[in-house]
Amino acid sequence: MDINSNDTAVVVTDPQNDFLNENGVAWKLVSDSVKENNTIENIERVLKAAKNNGLQVFISPHYYYPTDRLWKFGGTVEKLMHQIKMYERRGPLNLEGFRGSGADWLERYKPYIEDGKTVVVSPHKVYGPETNDLALQLRKHNIRKVILVGMSANLCVEAHMRELIEQGFEVAVVKDATAAARHPEMGDGYQAALVNFAYVANSVLSTDEAVEAIEGKVPSAAAWA
Repeated sequence: MDINSNDTAVVVTDPQNDFLNENGVAWKLVSDSVKENNTIENIERVLKAAKNNGLQVFISPHYYYPTDRLWKFGGTVEKLMHQIKMYERRGPLNLEGFRGSGADWLERYKPYIEDGKTVVVSPHKVYGPETNDLALQLRKHNIRKVILVGMSANLCVEAHMRELIEQGFEVAVVKDATAAARHPEMGDGYQAALVNFAYVANSVLSTDEAVEAIEGKVPSAAAWA
């Protein structure tokens, strides 16, 4: 996987307060994993490298509107997200109460996301990008390779990885620029994701390796596949 500014982009899933801010509704579930991986800092390092080296950045956010509360069924984590009002917004055309909410970007990422150049796609509704316009936006920008970071590892990151690969993109996952929940019965989501990253992704990189590849200090990411 040759990483370059011509056809490679950074995709960030769910860089939002509910996962990454200590006041977020899911923080207690993911905080140990986030701290161990330095996830918050590592996502920012990838964003900074992308901006400094001409790589396009795409954000795939997760939002729920009041009408989404009327869904008739859902999986375990879907139901939990609805119960704790995760990523809640008042409507697709309503930004009342958005700034600083759980659905808003983590504050330290805003200079990278709100620079007028980053593409924020429509929200995904469960885990993967099948329900938003990410693939279309990538293709319209002539992107065929993706460096994937964000939250959370075994849910939205893994789902984006799988769908993008099925859609014909090459995908490198940055393993320490993500994190996941730990649950006494369901297990460690991060460890589960690492196994699947290794089996499915075109490359699995550390943040150091990803930044070096973005900066052109190594010829390609193939050595870490």
